[in-house]
Amino acid sequence: MPNSKDKPTAMVFAPSPLLTVTVDKAPSGTSELHVHAGGQGHWIARMASILGLDVTLCGVFGGETGGVLKDLIEREGITVAAVDIGQESGSYVHDRRDGDRREVATIDPPPLARHALDDLFGVSLAVGADSDIAIIGGPHTGEVVPPDLYTRLCADLRVLGIPVVADLSGPTLAAALEGGVTVLKVSHEDLVEDGRAESEDPKDLIDSMKAMHDEGAEIVVVSRAAEPALALVDGEVWEIVVPGLSQVDHHGAGDSMSAGMAAGLAAGQSPRDALRLGGGAGSANVTRRGLGSGQRDLVERLTQSVDVRLYERT
Repeated sequence: MPNSKDKPTAMVFAPSPLLTVTVDKAPSGTSELHVHAGGQGHWIARMASILGLDVTLCGVFGGETGGVLKDLIEREGITVAAVDIGQESGSYVHDRRDGDRREVATIDPPPLARHALDDLFGVSLAVGADSDIAIIGGPHTGEVVPPDLYTRLCADLRVLGIPVVADLSGPTLAAALEGGVTVLKVSHEDLVEDGRAESEDPKDLIDSMKAMHDEGAEIVVVSRAAEPALALVDGEVWEIVVPGLSQVDHHGAGDSMSAGMAAGLAAGQSPRDALRLGGGAGSANVTRRGLGSGQRDLVERLTQSVDVRLYERT
């Protein structure tokens, strides 16, 4: 959809944003407390906003936790289209003082009742219809929303001519493919765990990518941890080679990659250039603590060092 504003616009579907509390070790050796918004949809929205998109996050919020969570997201310059569920939003507490994340407590978000599901679908479709691109994130647990909501949302957005970038796994991935997506991003671990790939061998991953293309994804991107991501575009398999930077925290790199690809496509870039931007965003994320975070100038600089080339089997 043409956009008359200065910035391309994006709708991010985030059915279960989370309030996160992390105890970390300060440079001085003392403990410090960090309170942030979290959840896959928010991490994608944050990076998309950093990369210049005018982002509206569509999600559910409730109780004291939801009020704090909504305020934190809006402070980041992200517009929130909130559905009030009348129950506490999900949250977790992590201890990262020894360098690894240790779960202290997790409060899962509640399953949505029928009226909340209808409201979430309606607001997401309305915002998405007025956006240049839609980015679809998964739920924190499988009980939050039924998978068929993903089928309907993706299908209706596509009918309205809105490109859809989906970062999913499991039943929601299958449901989104049924509705149809422009780009599907999935990790190789999830493909193996879901039984969509026999192993992490590139041949098995490529076979799975081709099958997902046939199911409804125009472009399929598979992240492979430290190995170059693979992308199936117009029948060709490409690999996305990023600079080998020192990693502080690899969590959230895939979400940043999805946001980068969406930002590139929303700005009118070719699929290859959008993949390069996705690689740059993912690389920037691993250099810092904080999921879906980074500086735009660093992402742009790293993008110059990303090579998207035809994959050659060894």
